[in-house]
Amino acid sequence: MNEPSIYMDNHATTRVDPRVVEAMLPYFLETYGNAGSTTHVFGRDARRAVDEARQSLAAGLGVKPAELIFTSGATESNNLAIRGAVQKRRAIGRHIVSVTTEHPSVLDPLARLGREGYQVTLLPVIRSPDPQAGRILPQQVADAIRKDTILISVMLANNEMGAIHPVDEIAQICNARGVLLHCDATQAVGKIPLDLAKLPLDLLSFSGHKIYGPKGIGALFVRRRVPPVRLQSQIDGGGQEAGLRSGTLNVPGIIGLAKALELCLAEMPEESDRLRQLRNRLYDGLSATMPGVTLNGPTLDQPDWRLPGNLNVSFAGIDGEALLLTAANLALSSGSACSSAKPEPSHVLRAMGLDNDGTRSSVRFGLGRFNTAVEVETVIAILSQCVGRLRNIIA
Repeated sequence: MNEPSIYMDNHATTRVDPRVVEAMLPYFLETYGNAGSTTHVFGRDARRAVDEARQSLAAGLGVKPAELIFTSGATESNNLAIRGAVQKRRAIGRHIVSVTTEHPSVLDPLARLGREGYQVTLLPVIRSPDPQAGRILPQQVADAIRKDTILISVMLANNEMGAIHPVDEIAQICNARGVLLHCDATQAVGKIPLDLAKLPLDLLSFSGHKIYGPKGIGALFVRRRVPPVRLQSQIDGGGQEAGLRSGTLNVPGIIGLAKALELCLAEMPEESDRLRQLRNRLYDGLSATMPGVTLNGPTLDQPDWRLPGNLNVSFAGIDGEALLLTAANLALSSGSACSSAKPEPSHVLRAMGLDNDGTRSSVRFGLGRFNTAVEVETVIAILSQCVGRLRNIIA
């Protein structure tokens, strides 16, 4: 009889919470109108549901409803924020600042802008084995800003090793210098406290499928202030979402996104503590049952430095891909590829100073809402056996 599979890849995507599915179902089967078709009751009901969901999301994030633009997910939100902002501000300057460990949905648009004549500065992160490995310091951002700097893009929490950047201090610097700040908060929204009423950044991206909501829905926060934050739309069509994102609104997805965030915020204090305890037990168990286990990223004893459900370790002498193939019932992520479409060593781990061997031997664990203490003990036991077996083969 096959062993049950254990899913610990919650940074890649999450299972949709049944409560979210329940909230979405009526908008597939009953209230299925186009939210833009307000000449009849089906469309008006859909529009009303979208408005209520937008208000719920805004209240949870500490923003105004009109400051939220619905997109297909964080990748689209990042592209709209970055490309849209610099295209509107190119008369002011052509310098952009970001970080070497950003997600490809930030780095790739920046690379394209670089080919279009913009200058891009990528800040290095603190290197291993420093306790803050993977983070940047606010002073790095301050030192990188020039007279022609038009945008800073710094993620709130890293998707591979969970490092939380000091975005609050960075926002203060950008605000004082009059530079727009964009934040990819895909891994942070719903997982760590975030109040945009107090955090003076200008643009923030997030997605539904990282917080137990559906795939294919996300949002971009665009702060309404003086002077206004102006973006060049990237998708033309029907002029939805204040003309910034044309396309028929994904009503069930929007409802699911709002419900997912509502649940995350309500359960965050207890869930953060639970995940942190599971994560620490996982690391302690792996370290105790086999030699050569090295932590990648910030230390685990500083909650403000690392996501509670994130663990990234290297197993000395082991190829991460081989380990995951051997432990076939475990859903984890190997550091030997930052995405299946680009089978290259993780740029995040290499930016922290890991060599190819350290990068290829790394495994990322993303613990989430549906993981249990029993699963953690099972994972420890399975990986201990698999690592031992692979090291015997190598020896």
